[in-house]
Amino acid sequence: MFSDAQHEAGFCLMYEECGKNPTVSGSLLESNVPCKNPGPAREVVGAHYELFKEVCPMLDQGEGQTFACCSPQQLISLQSSVSLSKAILLRCPSCAYNFAHIHCITTCSPNQSQTINITRTIPVNISGTEKDAVVSYQAYVSTTFSDASFNSCKNVRIPATGGYAIGTMCGRYGSTLCTPQRWLDFQGDSSNGLAPLDIDFRLIPPEHNAAVPEGMVPYAGIALGCNETTPTGGEECSCQDCQESCPPVPPPGPLPEPFMIGNMEGFLAISLILFAIFCLLFLIFIVVKWILHLCKRKKSKSGKDKNANEVHLNQTVNPKDITCNDRVSLVTQKYLGSFFQSWGIVMARHPLKVIFASLLVVAAFTTGLMNMQLTTDPVQLWSAPNSRARREKDFHDENFAPFFRTNQLILTAPGRPSYIYDSLLFGTTNFSGLISKDLISQLLELQQRIQAIEFWSDELNKTATLNDVCYAPLNPGNPSLTDCAVNSLPQYFQNSIKNLNLKANMTQLGVTKEVDWRDHFIYCVNSPLSFKDITALNLSCMADYGGPVFPFLAVGGYDNYTAAEAFILTFSLNNYPRDDPKFKVVEQWEAMFLQIVQEYQKEPSTNFTFAYMAERSLEDEINRTTIEDFPIFMISYAVIFLYIAVALGEYSSFKRILVDSKFLVGLGGILVVTGSVLASMGFYGWVGIPSSLIIVQVVPFLVLAVGADNIFIFVLEYQRDVRRPGEIREEQIGRVLGSVAPSMLLCSISESVCFFLGALSNMPAVKSFALYAALAVLMDFVLQMTAFVALLSLDARRQDGNRCEIACCLKVKTQRPAKPNKGFLLPFMEKYYAPVLLHPVSRIVVIVLFLFMFCASIDLMFNVKVGLDQELAMPTDSYMLTYFEYLNKYFEVGVPTYFVTTKGFNFSDVTGMNAVCSSVGCDQFSLTQKIQYATEYPERSYLAIPASSWVDDFIDWLNPGSRCCRIYTSGSNTGQFCPASESTLKCLKKCMTLPSSGILRPSVEEFNTFLPSFLSNRPDLQCPKGYAGSSSVRKILDQNQLHLKMPLSLSLSLSAASRFMAYHTPLRNSQEFTAALLMARELAHNITMAMRMIPGTAEDFEVFPYSVTYVYYEQYTSILYEGVANICLCLVPTFVVCCILLGLDLRSGFLNLFTIVMITVDTVGVMTLWSIDYNAVSLINLVTAVGISVEFVSHTTRSFALSTLPTKVDRAKEATAKMGSAVFAGVAMTNLPGIIVLAFAKAQLIQIFFFRLNLVITLLGMAHGLIFLPVLLSFFGITLTHMHTVTTTQKNNTVNFC
Repeated sequence: MFSDAQHEAGFCLMYEECGKNPTVSGSLLESNVPCKNPGPAREVVGAHYELFKEVCPMLDQGEGQTFACCSPQQLISLQSSVSLSKAILLRCPSCAYNFAHIHCITTCSPNQSQTINITRTIPVNISGTEKDAVVSYQAYVSTTFSDASFNSCKNVRIPATGGYAIGTMCGRYGSTLCTPQRWLDFQGDSSNGLAPLDIDFRLIPPEHNAAVPEGMVPYAGIALGCNETTPTGGEECSCQDCQESCPPVPPPGPLPEPFMIGNMEGFLAISLILFAIFCLLFLIFIVVKWILHLCKRKKSKSGKDKNANEVHLNQTVNPKDITCNDRVSLVTQKYLGSFFQSWGIVMARHPLKVIFASLLVVAAFTTGLMNMQLTTDPVQLWSAPNSRARREKDFHDENFAPFFRTNQLILTAPGRPSYIYDSLLFGTTNFSGLISKDLISQLLELQQRIQAIEFWSDELNKTATLNDVCYAPLNPGNPSLTDCAVNSLPQYFQNSIKNLNLKANMTQLGVTKEVDWRDHFIYCVNSPLSFKDITALNLSCMADYGGPVFPFLAVGGYDNYTAAEAFILTFSLNNYPRDDPKFKVVEQWEAMFLQIVQEYQKEPSTNFTFAYMAERSLEDEINRTTIEDFPIFMISYAVIFLYIAVALGEYSSFKRILVDSKFLVGLGGILVVTGSVLASMGFYGWVGIPSSLIIVQVVPFLVLAVGADNIFIFVLEYQRDVRRPGEIREEQIGRVLGSVAPSMLLCSISESVCFFLGALSNMPAVKSFALYAALAVLMDFVLQMTAFVALLSLDARRQDGNRCEIACCLKVKTQRPAKPNKGFLLPFMEKYYAPVLLHPVSRIVVIVLFLFMFCASIDLMFNVKVGLDQELAMPTDSYMLTYFEYLNKYFEVGVPTYFVTTKGFNFSDVTGMNAVCSSVGCDQFSLTQKIQYATEYPERSYLAIPASSWVDDFIDWLNPGSRCCRIYTSGSNTGQFCPASESTLKCLKKCMTLPSSGILRPSVEEFNTFLPSFLSNRPDLQCPKGYAGSSSVRKILDQNQLHLKMPLSLSLSLSAASRFMAYHTPLRNSQEFTAALLMARELAHNITMAMRMIPGTAEDFEVFPYSVTYVYYEQYTSILYEGVANICLCLVPTFVVCCILLGLDLRSGFLNLFTIVMITVDTVGVMTLWSIDYNAVSLINLVTAVGISVEFVSHTTRSFALSTLPTKVDRAKEATAKMGSAVFAGVAMTNLPGIIVLAFAKAQLIQIFFFRLNLVITLLGMAHGLIFLPVLLSFFGITLTHMHTVTTTQKNNTVNFC
């Protein structure tokens, strides 16, 4: 029915109350409605006036001049009705003022009859009097007022969630789709459980005033802007709640321009210039050398060989011309050769004793394996204990407990068709095939099956269940199953099939229709903080554990929540330290979780396609693939052993195969490598340095490569040597050892020192690998000089006696040839390979080609990707790969990050609060405000959602405009805190009074008195600001509960650590994770510097960002510099040791170093081409590459330096044929078969960083050692005069040390 009352100024249509609205049931607040009572507006005086001025100050005209259409009881009901909404709007005074203004106009305006039009009344009996209760009316409001009011409120935030307050006041539309009309419609909808009656807001544009009924005047009062102060003294809203209040903040500067030289990419241009310079210098060198050769040819008594190298015909040198370096070189080589010759003779004469002693030493070291600790925790492997990320993690975990463990499923139902639902409340809505009742029911069934997990726990000595290990934020002390934080879509229905099946008829705008679970779902995803929806179902949106379920954590893959493509089901568990007994319990629960999920996946009735993970999954899968790929490594080593055993044999005659084979020698070499690795592991087991799986996998491979090379050099040299007349076997072995052992010493010492210096790395995995590798290489050399020499002596004795290998009692009659067998490789290299390689044209082509490779690799090196994506750590058949794919595809928000404040900041001081908060009166560049500014540029800051702020919520909680903080005024608890759920009659006193400025700040005493109550106050409909369950200021609450002896104010204000949670944008790869960390740290540093300027702040106070991922990705912020430092530290000893052991031969040392640098740079270049990222695993392999490169390079360099042939080309040929053949057989052909086998491993980590990278290292090392280095030495090797000086000095025996 429409009112027929008079519509004119000064007249009312309603006055007094007519009891509760009979048409409303299940209201969350008392639904008192006014009585229809036309007549002139009443004057308000006395107590009525004072209450009116408090509730509706915008209508106050002064005492005696103020008229209104509301009674004192109506004012009390109005105050109660708007208090809930004002509780979340009070942080912006002008918004709260405008919101009250709207409802004061419709309820109390003296011109009420011009603004509202009654559309429905119901007869009621009030104290025996029949009256008409108004249950519905129209309100005519000008769009100028409604739009301005809406704009003042649309950006007000809820600090606890980071969301917008308007989102909870706009029903199904949320903050994104909310408009002034939709906002007011929600306020006037009695079905939302908050409005006492229906109000049909008619928003009229000024130009359409003629369209309103006669006598009606759309209200066009003045609405305050959010950047304006209120007439009651309220300050302008903060920047976080009001964009107009924001100071001018300059946008971030432009991204750095790519490095360019002209129109060309900078590093490419530099590489081309460098290549041109190298080629020019080489050309100048060739031309100058040729000119000097022509000039000297006529003057010198020299000839020219076929390679155009000068050959001195008179090679006699006066001893007076011998330099100090010449003497040092000769003495060094003579001393080393003599020492190792004597050593070899002793070892060969007592083989059994030496082998037994070696076994004892190895066994003594190996017993340390009983104490060896195997580190599998990724944090301990890749993050140093003293690193910044580890220190920050430890601080966070100590003060707030570790970040909870996540166990998650992402479920989809591909192929199910979408459908249209015509909702009475929300109109036509598109639903994906996934969002259906049957699938939600199946999801709930799976959830309940997981929640029902039970198992016997020896640690707890009882049957363990989910509530023993779950994260229960609102009841952490003694949680029940329903207290456990489980985030899922069924939580919108409190995990109840009954609630999911609810249906009800509902009338809206004269249309009656059935509403069901879909209407509730639409409402909840837009208003997740609601305790009651607006449908006739009257269901809450809150989870059964009491917290909200944010839609981005319940569904994924959406443009609109109803069209989501994935369900997200998350179980959060407490994260106990590894030494806590409950850690095993939580791991057992996760194992049961995985078992149930995997069984469910195999069930034929399953309609879901899904991915899943448990917190333990990463570690489990890495350990699984290590065990499964163990046979691959064993096959790899077996192939290497088989090759060594076959390749070491001489095979002069078919009849002597069993005599000349070296099966036992090869086996002995493998055992020497095994013994050195075990001894190294045992030693560090005694010392207490933990090992890791990467050490078990890589160190044997490295030592085998190094050891096999030395074995081949030694054995091949012995096989090619002819025993001198009168020389016994032991003396021959000693003499051969004296000639090759210095070269073996050169490589082993270089590699060992290289790895020991690599142990200076900050990364635990790299450090432990370097230590284990260094000692293993050193032990390998020692065992080769002892046990292997003794073993070769025994084998030579057997071979001299023509006894068969293995069956030693059998002899063959065929005698050993007098001429040593050179095999196939040495003659081939002497006759074909070396001459072709060192042909004048070939030499020039090789230099130019390898210089081009080097310069191209320099450019590629600057384009290598840094990082290690989690997917690569998983085997190719891992369920985690599917999970990572789903995670990147369906998640719409990134990981949470906390901005943590350390101790030493006074939160209880007004200045301190203003430096942190973001509500009215706060600093424009406060902690939370700066984070808010950063979220405005998510593509640069990687922050998507601003930080929630307990300080803002605490201030709002204290605000007397809400019911949150009150004091008991009667009963046994008089004077104590009164929760919002208590009756108003018992708690008439507010905790604080609102100052005229509207800027509420507690004193230090009030801060310390009420903060514990705030932290223990569970949020509910009456007070959504409670913070029970939050650990943002856990340390404060803990200290208060412990009743420390220190003054409470000091305890709460200065000794408290705090944190403020924000959310990153979705981060897809390690590069984005690393960039997000760096940007968060930059922001935190800026905040720290500003907060240290506040008086009373400790000098060491700090704000730092913490996320659970930072500890893994911090390494990539410095790994480039660390890698360069580690590799340089490895290169230095190779140069120094080479120079020293070659008698201060700087030129040979430099050429050796230059070739190793080229191998390393080329390796990084190929990494870029073959998609091998640079990370800690790559760095370990690059350090290994330096060690293996020493094997490829140093033997040839030493052989060239000690050669006495007349020309550089001849010496290069000799070194290539003699040492090149041994290096090819010992290093390249030992590594390659074993590397190729690794291609069949399941683990992508092994395929990429062990197969690919080691194949690259071996091939590049072989190419540089056997192609580039001989040519380089033929051009730039040490001079002929030096070597002949040494030879002459040897003959004259006139050497004296400098």
